[in-house]
Amino acid sequence: MPQGADFDCDVLIIGLGPVGATLAALLARAGVRTIALDKDAEVYPLPRAAHFDHEIMRIFQQLGIAEIVERHTRVAPAYEFRTADGQALLRFEIPAHSPSGWAAGYMFHQPALEQALRDLLATLPAATMHTGWRYLSLDHDSLGVTATIETQTGRTTRRARYLVGCDGASSPVRGEVGGGMIDFQFDEPWLVIDARVLPGARTPEINLQICDPKRPTTCVLMGPGRHRWEFMLLPGETPEQALEDDFIQSLITPWDCGPVELERKAVYRFHGLMANRWRNGRVLLAGDSAHQMPPFAGQGMCSGLRDAANLAWKLQAVLAGAPEALLDTYQTERAPHVRAIIEQAIGMGRIVCTLDPVAASVRDRGMLAQQAAGARSLPPARPASLASGCVLAGTPAAGALFPQPTTEGRRLDDVLDDGAWLLSRTSAPRVGDIATAMTLEDASLAPFCKALTDWLDREGVDAVLVRPDRYVFGTGDPNVLAAAFAQQVTNGTTPAPAPHGR
Repeated sequence: MPQGADFDCDVLIIGLGPVGATLAALLARAGVRTIALDKDAEVYPLPRAAHFDHEIMRIFQQLGIAEIVERHTRVAPAYEFRTADGQALLRFEIPAHSPSGWAAGYMFHQPALEQALRDLLATLPAATMHTGWRYLSLDHDSLGVTATIETQTGRTTRRARYLVGCDGASSPVRGEVGGGMIDFQFDEPWLVIDARVLPGARTPEINLQICDPKRPTTCVLMGPGRHRWEFMLLPGETPEQALEDDFIQSLITPWDCGPVELERKAVYRFHGLMANRWRNGRVLLAGDSAHQMPPFAGQGMCSGLRDAANLAWKLQAVLAGAPEALLDTYQTERAPHVRAIIEQAIGMGRIVCTLDPVAASVRDRGMLAQQAAGARSLPPARPASLASGCVLAGTPAAGALFPQPTTEGRRLDDVLDDGAWLLSRTSAPRVGDIATAMTLEDASLAPFCKALTDWLDREGVDAVLVRPDRYVFGTGDPNVLAAAFAQQVTNGTTPAPAPHGR
């Protein structure tokens, strides 16, 4: 990997929330010299995000902290949208199993997750953390980025080959990237209340959206021993009024939930926004700095962590000599998926946020009729296949998340490395450093051989090349796959689609 005395690091990350810390950990595990800084001296002590899915737990598995994180989670229960009088408009059953070998979804305690990530970073030689450091500005040129930073002892600078803004919804870095924001025309104020659940409490055991035009309300589980309510503010109500204790108590009391201890209160605007540009030269965006969405699909933090997984291996590859054009595939791949999730979350939000009682009655009758007819009013959110970017378009399963077989407590990712994999039935071509090539006859794959063979059979192919973020690059002939992936990560030539089948 290129080194240079003029650079303090290869990648400078602004923001140490879950997205920035995960990106830093993925890079540092690969030996990329990474500096991550945050304006706050400590982890924010109260919950914010509430849910993550199986794909995100798989990322934590890759980082070696899944078991630590799991201690601060509860498996996500069913998710129900109800009318004001309690009829189910929609019900999402959360599967017990997922393609990633973990539970399909988790409710969690964010401060514990962030602490686990920071504890991990402290053990990685290639990572340096600075807390209580505030990013001020940057200058960038064709070779790198120089950031000016306010520290506890005065101003300083750090020079990096690349800078990634993971600095949240009000991201100062986003202004340096430019391009403005796409506004999805959804903006609603909500009061968020987090509570500790005390012995004898009677909080609901599933996640709820109460579609009551008098007061749309969310009620969801959090990490162990915690619960959240979200109440939409009505026209004329102010954030200052909503944060008063008497106002909050008037909203909580009808739930008759027994002893709970209020832990946090805040007013947020639930909106849908996405940056038009996620990259300007050597400056990039990830997480809330690139996109924000209403919480109704539970995919805000998930989307940011998918950004981190997608970007980490591409930055590593470019720093190792791949063309910078590989970084253009980051937004090409991630933006359509983020847009789809934002639109779905807004679709859910529009169901919930109806304040007109006549419109709500029409909505209820229509959705109940659809449900009685066996139709689903809204499909569940799921990761979409990548349609273009660093994928071998036209081959079966290209761009899909590759499953992680699990048997007798063992998971596939744990027996393979963090890089790309080329898995084939009986032949493993020479691939150099671009991937780990193995046949299904390899002894280490024996526990997973049947599951992998079944997957190849379903797709009708002899081999699959899996990227480091565990999305399928392409399938087909192993030699064609190796050559096509090498073109993407060595000289930037876009590969032609490979033949279908075997």
